[in-house]
Amino acid sequence: MGTTIHPTAVIAPGAYLADNVTVGPYCVIADDVQIGEGTQLQAHVVLESGVRIGKNCRIWPACVIGGPPQDHKYRGERSHVTIGDNNTVREFSTIHRAVGEGAATRIGNDDMLMAYVHVGHNCEIGSGNTISSYAGLSGHVTVEDNTVIGGMCGCHQYSRIGKLAMVGGICKVNQDIPPFMIADGVPARVIDLNRIGLRRYGVPPSVRSALRQAYKLIYRSNLNLTQAIERIEEDLEPSEELEYLVAFMRGTQSGFGGRGNERPRR
Repeated sequence: MGTTIHPTAVIAPGAYLADNVTVGPYCVIADDVQIGEGTQLQAHVVLESGVRIGKNCRIWPACVIGGPPQDHKYRGERSHVTIGDNNTVREFSTIHRAVGEGAATRIGNDDMLMAYVHVGHNCEIGSGNTISSYAGLSGHVTVEDNTVIGGMCGCHQYSRIGKLAMVGGICKVNQDIPPFMIADGVPARVIDLNRIGLRRYGVPPSVRSALRQAYKLIYRSNLNLTQAIERIEEDLEPSEELEYLVAFMRGTQSGFGGRGNERPRR
């Protein structure tokens, strides 16, 4: 089966479509767009210049990918959206390209963006994530791997959501959500360890137990974060997951307003 292009689609001469790509009715594909093998665009999808989409993705109707960033700093410089393989982007979602010459908004592999999701400029999304309907990620947000973000969740610019974290619906994320944690509320705050997620991804019981103790030291003791990290490193059995959690928390400390991606203000 070769590439299939509906006669109503508009494709610029400088676009590249690999084998077995499907382009549905009324799609618009600009110059300097690359689409990987087996990817399907349903009706009315718009791909602006600078978009790179990998293999076997499904882009549902009325999505706009690669639109200019909603940022006053943007001056028309050339930037990109890069999307990996096996991703699903459901109806009416928007993914904006980055601010900064040559910069990119990036999405990994095997992600699902449900209907009406917005991914702002310069976001970095890893792999295996589920971002539920109407969630919005402001600029420079990092979402690591295998997270779940609830519907209508709003993420403040420069915030980070760590791997295997779960964020409840209708949350206001204005600070980092560390890896392996569950967060909920307005504003969102960590309420528990994501034990089910850890077990599902094969984290051993001994490591889950140590992470549970680390959670209690950080969130359920009278220690400040520096003291909690010291206790974690002194008292708990080291593991890759525990070291990752500590490194993430130190990144939050070095940022501004509880957001590790935001540089301290002078």
